[in-house]
Amino acid sequence: MIPGHGPVSSLDDVRAYLGMLKETRDAVQKALQDGKTLDQMKQAKLLDPWKKYSGEFVSENIFLETLYSSLTGQKTGKLIKHN
Repeated sequence: MIPGHGPVSSLDDVRAYLGMLKETRDAVQKALQDGKTLDQMKQAKLLDPWKKYSGEFVSENIFLETLYSSLTGQKTGKLIKHN
């Protein structure tokens, strides 16, 4: 696989990335069900187990905000400007 950013990926890399997407979505969904706010999730570093996927393009907090917005339908009100 030739991604838009980063090194060329194998099928195993894609499977691992898909697993990360599902796991992080589930972690945020559970935190929401437990009554956690976005700020509480950030303070708890909820996505820390997946920090190897974080980078300059999308940080842990930006990805957390994206998952939160997707699962709640609430926008954080911030625009992300990329180069």
